[in-house]
Amino acid sequence: MNSASKGGAAEGGTAQFDHPDFLHLFSARARAIESSAIREILKVTERPEVISFAGGLPAPETFPIAAMNTAIDRVLSSRGREALQYSTTEGFAPLREWIARRLSTSTAPVSPDQVLMVSGSQQGLDLLAKVLIDPGDTVLVETPTYLGALQSFSLFSPRYVSVASDDDGLLPQGLTESMRGAKFLYCLPNFQNPTGRLLSEARRYELARRARELNLLILEDDPYGALSYDGETPPSIRSLAPERTVYMGSFSKVLAPGLRLGYVVAPAMLRGKLVQAKQATDLHTATLSQMAVHEVVKDGFLDTHIPTIRSLYREQCAAMLGALQRHMPQGVRWNAPRGGMFLWVELPKGIDATAILERAIERNVAFVPGAPFFAGSPVKETFRLAFVTVPPPRIEEGIERLAAVIRAAL
Repeated sequence: MNSASKGGAAEGGTAQFDHPDFLHLFSARARAIESSAIREILKVTERPEVISFAGGLPAPETFPIAAMNTAIDRVLSSRGREALQYSTTEGFAPLREWIARRLSTSTAPVSPDQVLMVSGSQQGLDLLAKVLIDPGDTVLVETPTYLGALQSFSLFSPRYVSVASDDDGLLPQGLTESMRGAKFLYCLPNFQNPTGRLLSEARRYELARRARELNLLILEDDPYGALSYDGETPPSIRSLAPERTVYMGSFSKVLAPGLRLGYVVAPAMLRGKLVQAKQATDLHTATLSQMAVHEVVKDGFLDTHIPTIRSLYREQCAAMLGALQRHMPQGVRWNAPRGGMFLWVELPKGIDATAILERAIERNVAFVPGAPFFAGSPVKETFRLAFVTVPPPRIEEGIERLAAVIRAAL
């Protein structure tokens, strides 16, 4: 034979094969998946000359590298075989016990049996979507809300209903009788992504009351609560309505996101179903990460570590607020967060933030347009700024460039 038959290798060449039509093979769910707007923007921001206010990444200088190094050494030296072996789906028991103690209040205690360790709180969202949402189910969300939650939930084809919100977050009176029967309300009460808003204590009590009246389950996502600049936050919604709240927390913002370690606190029946879903997903979260994190936190490390993060973020937030005040043209509005990693900007009516982004990138500055954060009708005149990975001099320079682009568009 002088040449390879179809599907074989040509002489001196590489084998040629007919590939399946993957578009035809994809499920309807897979065909509906879209790339994250934020992840696409981050590809641009990898260029060193770009000043990026886009990614919601913790400041890497806050990562406790020495403490983690010591902890991993101790775990491998004393319990290495256990740390490197398969483990229980529920998670490392001493770490679940530590979480339960830290979250318990006198009126709303937490049992370790309510805690499920997950591979980042994003997995918690995915598991909750799998066990709670059928196609067409009503899901209530803030206006705007976390894009990653919308991505997780949308795979299961819910019907979104946006709950009215203002500069202080979700409006409990926006939960009306017409929303009875919704599967759940998803909310981030502490320094919300994308807006940085903090839900007031009065609204939390009212939200708990409305949830009971409407027989409504609340998914309380709290990755940023520890990042209050003054160290204070109102009581969690879980502590006010434990029987109808699922609480999600994470070590990503207080230790390091690369650990991929979060947790879900849920009523027993729901937690059991989440365990079953997780068994089908990844069997269990990495044992070594769980044991090392417990080694780090068990003797009070976070009590001294978190204040250093708060101090840094408070300084960088102040730098951005000052730069916005100095450079932004009249008609542009923004909030002043009391914690977290983000602030929210509103442009004058008719100015599309996505169009502004294209011009801003030409000036080597980036942000995230607000439209993808809306489950319903997007408000195109909005965008999110993340400030914690940019030092103050670069914040000043980046905001000055961005303000010039906006001014030219007015």
